[in-house]
Amino acid sequence: MEIPIYQVDAFSSAAFGGNPAAVCPLEEWLPDETLQAIASENNLSETAYFVRTGERFALRWFTPGCEVDLCGHATLASAHVLFQELGIKDDTLRFDTKSGELVVRRDGQRLSMNFPSRPPAQVEVDPGLIAAMGGRPIEILAARDYLVVYGSEAEVRELRPNMEALARIDRFAFIATARGEKCDFVSRFFAPAKGVPEDPVTGSAHCTLVPYWAAKLGKTTLAARQISKRGGELFCRLEDGRVEMAGSATLFLRGRIIL
Repeated sequence: MEIPIYQVDAFSSAAFGGNPAAVCPLEEWLPDETLQAIASENNLSETAYFVRTGERFALRWFTPGCEVDLCGHATLASAHVLFQELGIKDDTLRFDTKSGELVVRRDGQRLSMNFPSRPPAQVEVDPGLIAAMGGRPIEILAARDYLVVYGSEAEVRELRPNMEALARIDRFAFIATARGEKCDFVSRFFAPAKGVPEDPVTGSAHCTLVPYWAAKLGKTTLAARQISKRGGELFCRLEDGRVEMAGSATLFLRGRIIL
């Protein structure tokens, strides 16, 4: 069996930026064990698989360690493959996922994704969190992930979290954020227990970041930057309880997986 594979740098207009994702179009679903094994072999933060179902697409995402319920950059990468590599002519794609319907539209030179909002709330904070993250947070909230807010962009850039300690804390992942110096807000994202010590650019994190910063800044249109080593830009809007994220994508490679 041969399976097509594409690698796309999402949230970047050029190669070697943004967040790389593998994308595998399938005729039908393979066993979950095979999907996980391919993702582990790819060793990227996400491998996306989709199967066409009439005019729609069923979409799933796997880290090297597990299947996840929502992934922004691999959705953007999948849409880029469908539009640019597989010849989809429509301007709108509809994906059926574990997080419900996700819609991706052409938006000029970018692709715009419509995702569920996951506003953070007050929670009882794990006593080991601050020591594991480092720095001096000014606020800690949570939705799926912990949202750890700092006083400056510089403090977020300088964080060197203890990944072993974070992996022992019972949360999917950890978002560090602060107001941006040249954008509305910045962030970094860590999910060591899921096989992703630091994710370069994380769409799903912005389902929590956007409602938080929209409330803090009193605006619904926000420019964001994830300040990982590779870095990436997101253009976001909060509307009708949903989060829209727009970004660019660049194809890095085409290939075949041999099974």
